[in-house]
Amino acid sequence: MTSKRKSDTLIVKYIPRNERSNTKRLLDALREEIRNSDVEEIDLSDDIPDMFLRDNLLAYLNRNFLGQELSPEEEKLLSKMDRMAAKLKSADIVVVVFPMYNFSMPAIVKAWFDSVMQKGVTFGERKDGQIISNAGKKALTLISSGGVYGNEPFSGREHALSLSNLEFQFMGYSDVRGVLSEGMAMNEEVKQTNLNKSIRQVRSIAREWYREEGYDSMPVNVISKKRSFGDV
Repeated sequence: MTSKRKSDTLIVKYIPRNERSNTKRLLDALREEIRNSDVEEIDLSDDIPDMFLRDNLLAYLNRNFLGQELSPEEEKLLSKMDRMAAKLKSADIVVVVFPMYNFSMPAIVKAWFDSVMQKGVTFGERKDGQIISNAGKKALTLISSGGVYGNEPFSGREHALSLSNLEFQFMGYSDVRGVLSEGMAMNEEVKQTNLNKSIRQVRSIAREWYREEGYDSMPVNVISKKRSFGDV
């Protein structure tokens, strides 16, 4: 049997409560099921994405939309965003993990999406006219929330998983999925029931993605879990 190429997995996490986090339990379940993949993790609590402010926003618009050459100083303004976009672009599977804040994703996670969703890099048309394709790539979002938003009248208040899915769909990912573990601020029975259900969903997706023919016995190889402090 011909061995398949190892996949590259990028895990982007924001779990500020660490071991007390219900979101971390979802990620732990995923990690246990990964096979035959080089895995790199970005902890947004340590490697904080740049927000679009006046100078770097203008540099991005001038370079990526207007096709202008930037000065070295302007390029430096975009260096962290470019690094993060390159990591996303190189991954076959990306997993984004965070808790819901105030009905949506934390600002630090939105800043990561703003960093990596670059015209001519991860979506749209390149300088040579070729259309960028993310066909065949997979994206999974893992979220926990205190409330329950799956049913009316609160379904319209969920803007975390729906936004993350939309971002990946916009970038043309072929398989976009999400697990939202709801009710983590409710009574213990509801919390554990929902959390256990979500963990089963996470394991099922991971087994489907990683345990294809020829993948079953291969362990995960974690490349990096820490920030490179040489980066800007």
